[in-house]
Amino acid sequence: MKKAMLILTTIVMSTIDADPLKAQSNVDNKQAAELLNTRIYPLKDGENGVKIQKVSYPNRLQINVVANLFLPPNYDITKKYAAIVVGHPFGGVKEQTSGLHAQKLAELGYVTLAYDASFHGESGGFPRHIEVPEIKVEDFSAAIDFLSNYPLVDKNRIGVLGVCASGGYSVSAAQIDHRIKALATVSMYDMGRARRQGLGDVMTYEQRMKTLDEIGEQRTKEFAGAKRKDINAIPEVLGENETENTKEFFDYYRTPRGNHPNSTTGYSFTSLAPMMNFFPFVQIETISPRPLLFIVGERAVSKYFSEDAYKKAAAPKELFVVPGASHVDLYDRPEYMKVSLKKIDAFFKQYLK
Repeated sequence: MKKAMLILTTIVMSTIDADPLKAQSNVDNKQAAELLNTRIYPLKDGENGVKIQKVSYPNRLQINVVANLFLPPNYDITKKYAAIVVGHPFGGVKEQTSGLHAQKLAELGYVTLAYDASFHGESGGFPRHIEVPEIKVEDFSAAIDFLSNYPLVDKNRIGVLGVCASGGYSVSAAQIDHRIKALATVSMYDMGRARRQGLGDVMTYEQRMKTLDEIGEQRTKEFAGAKRKDINAIPEVLGENETENTKEFFDYYRTPRGNHPNSTTGYSFTSLAPMMNFFPFVQIETISPRPLLFIVGERAVSKYFSEDAYKKAAAPKELFVVPGASHVDLYDRPEYMKVSLKKIDAFFKQYLK
């Protein structure tokens, strides 16, 4: 294990950049990377002095996870930095709001990592665009595996920021991964509750049972060779009677504001069953004494997910409401991110000391 860590360090040090990391290596980087199933690509310039580096690494199931690593301006190779893993929303990818948060937090002095969840974006996993909650949770731990071995990161000062659906998955991850020293969520979604009961808890028990019957029938058909049935979470074209919530997501995912070709927002119909079986808050009190921060928009239709989690969690915990903001406003709107980022920075500065 020590040999593997030394090799990984050598790979990182020799490929990060000629300036400021001017390390030489006698190790065959390609061979070493293959040994660890880890790849580290050359640095690129981000905004405001931040350096961005694409990396890939395996999770516990040997699915290859692809991520963007963000290094703070003028970083010092002799120092160890606090690090933050940033998870993206359901159907999203690392180039959208999670990458934006990672960029902004790197500007504030953190090493940050925004990754594509398994089965999505540039990450591996087949079949594509399915939802497996256990693996979504595992992806957070895999990111911490990588950062814990990264030479610029203090492995005892790693936090997590989960946006939207990844907020719920990150809460679940923190319950079983004690390497997560502090956890913040933005516009958190409990995907299990949302699939069992619908947004706003409008779905009846009978409707849920009917959906599960249909999922069973669909699985039988697909095993026999029928075409896979998919759900498009965000419509390609807005209808006349769409809800304000749908319009809000459409404005982000289907316009230049947040659209990205790797973000299809589609997923398999049969994924609904394992999602219904996901209960991220059942052990939330066990995260204590590690701190929790829930950030929500005042107008967010999803606000009740964070309010419920906050009530069930043990101290230290905080529910922070951004005045005037909706759910998606907190993804990227500068006037609201100015408020949320200040709070996130203060939280991690306090607890990742």
